[in-house]
Amino acid sequence: MKKGIGKSHSKIILIGEHSVVYGYPAIAIPLKKIEIECLVEEARTSFFYNKTDTLSVAVFTALKHLKKENAKIKYKVTSQIPPKRGMGSSAAVSIAAIRAIFDYFEENLEDRLLEKLVHTAEIVAHNTPSGLDAKTCLSDKAIKFIKNKGFSYIDLNLDAYLVIADTGIYGNTGEAIQNVKSLGSKADISLKKLGELTDEMAKILTENTESKEEKVDKIGKIMMKANAELENLSITIEKTDLFVKTAIENGASGAKISGGGLGGCVIALAKNLEIVEKIKNGLIKCGAENIWVEKI
Repeated sequence: MKKGIGKSHSKIILIGEHSVVYGYPAIAIPLKKIEIECLVEEARTSFFYNKTDTLSVAVFTALKHLKKENAKIKYKVTSQIPPKRGMGSSAAVSIAAIRAIFDYFEENLEDRLLEKLVHTAEIVAHNTPSGLDAKTCLSDKAIKFIKNKGFSYIDLNLDAYLVIADTGIYGNTGEAIQNVKSLGSKADISLKKLGELTDEMAKILTENTESKEEKVDKIGKIMMKANAELENLSITIEKTDLFVKTAIENGASGAKISGGGLGGCVIALAKNLEIVEKIKNGLIKCGAENIWVEKI
């Protein structure tokens, strides 16, 4: 039986969430081991388009481009990426689905076209996507992004580990954005500070004047400062605060919430695998629903 397969991977924001909306930079990293796969197969009936479902929108976007909107297909997704955790599940599912459709019809899909189609699908699903999620889910490298200015790639070579812990609580980006807005001018100082911390981190990551150990120590401290600013913006919750505290107590060089906030994930930086294990054990005791480790 004819079939098409498409894959993608997850992503996480290292620093710059929320301030990125106000024109400051953000850094995101691909999580290459956390994957999603879409399988497209022949079906007896035509594809049914549901414009409220991200996956359906992505499939339709690809079919429309290929002028095959009435194709008799069905699709299935197998995902390791939890939804609403700031891990790019929406962008990743769009990428995997579009790749699967092109594979099914044996059509060539260049990266630029894929990015364009994913962006089209994301606009239907999210109104105004920044493009950062899609870019990072398509990339093997970390990305620095500034709204309306563009992207640049960063080679991470820290010889350290990022521990990503899922609180099990859906992040609520919409409410978090409103929290920041409702602070009015009070938020300005924290947003500016987050922008400065992101620039500082990017500089450390791209310059080779220090040892890897020194870099990890400095980046850890920046993560802690960024978390304090995110707390000032009223987007942390008791469980994320507990996760950050626990990670530090277990030897993390730094830790912070990641993504929209009010739930979602906490990330912690560890110098070696021994520290990774201590952090993992501590976070499991605190109620982490899922833990991933990415070498950076």
